[in-house]
Amino acid sequence: MSKYKISVVTGTRAEYGLLRNIISLLSKDESVDFRLIVTGTHLCKDYGETVNEILSDGFNVSAKIPCVQDRNDDVGMVMSAAEAMKGFAAYFEKDRPDMLILLGDRYEIFACAAAAAMLRIPIAHLYGGDTTEGAIDEFFRHSITKMSYLHFVSNEDSRRRVIQLGEEPARVYNLGATGAENIVGMDLLDRDAISRAIGVDLSGEYALVTYHPVTLEDDSPDAQMRELFSAMEQFPELTYIFTKSNADANGKKINLIIDEYARNHSNVFAFESLGIIKYLSAMKYARFVIGNSSSGIYEAPLFGIPTVNIGDRQRGRLQANTIINSGPEAASIRRAISEALKASRKENISSPYYKEGTSSKIVETIKNNLEEGSVNLKKRFFNIYDK
Repeated sequence: MSKYKISVVTGTRAEYGLLRNIISLLSKDESVDFRLIVTGTHLCKDYGETVNEILSDGFNVSAKIPCVQDRNDDVGMVMSAAEAMKGFAAYFEKDRPDMLILLGDRYEIFACAAAAAMLRIPIAHLYGGDTTEGAIDEFFRHSITKMSYLHFVSNEDSRRRVIQLGEEPARVYNLGATGAENIVGMDLLDRDAISRAIGVDLSGEYALVTYHPVTLEDDSPDAQMRELFSAMEQFPELTYIFTKSNADANGKKINLIIDEYARNHSNVFAFESLGIIKYLSAMKYARFVIGNSSSGIYEAPLFGIPTVNIGDRQRGRLQANTIINSGPEAASIRRAISEALKASRKENISSPYYKEGTSSKIVETIKNNLEEGSVNLKKRFFNIYDK
């Protein structure tokens, strides 16, 4: 029997970390003709050229599709998405998969999904149905859902939302979040090893910081970062480890601001990317995480450490009781940090995102659908009001 061709697309360090187990399983599966396609910031020096992390993990990259433009504003995002759509259309014309696996809600993934859907390529989408009311990711994510055939959601609330969007329940699977699975199953570095790996003494208390542009707000990145820095300066005894922003509009500007701040503060260190193992290892021993990244929602609670979640970028996601929500103003952030420092590390956290064997079950479900020949892109709209 001929092998089914399954392709995975990754465009950022964070999304690659969430897909890493699935990529590993598919790359070893002798029943699958696997393709790994790399795009987005993985190919950009300004964002750490993280394709090298993928290669160092031992994975073969089948194609590189550059798309990120030099212009780092809203129009630049549109131009990047257009470039991605053109690149994926040209690639799929030559190398068409039987199933394309996409994760999340970024503009390059939206562009890839649009190209694939128009070429009638079935899409398996991860992390659909989530809500992030403070970012344009919200409508990218829901748009990708409607272009996709199989849906692998991170929690039961998201499953209901995908069905509410008209997707048939039989094609919507709640098998858990791959990020939560990483926490439980990945071999992480101890505190001394992570200190040596990143060249920063982490023997004292430190915070792990990730701050992305808030794409549906008008405040300038300078103003946003001034508020965060002002709050941080009230706790000079802490070390701050920044992982830099993504390639959304103003992401590059935020990174320049972080670099300048780190140069002038001996307790602040900035990295384009730590890689999934070093990042989660640093998270494990952090006093708390702070910023507006989804990793503070999905992963940090499983370590039992507080998350200071700033602003509205993650508003709408299910939250564990370790998460402390803060406004974007310095005073609000300062109060949240104080609360985080008073909190003790929690044990045996119950996460709405964790289920055992998430990645292997996703791979098996995709293969089963292909083997049964049940993929029919003439999707019936499932109307919840008829039930």
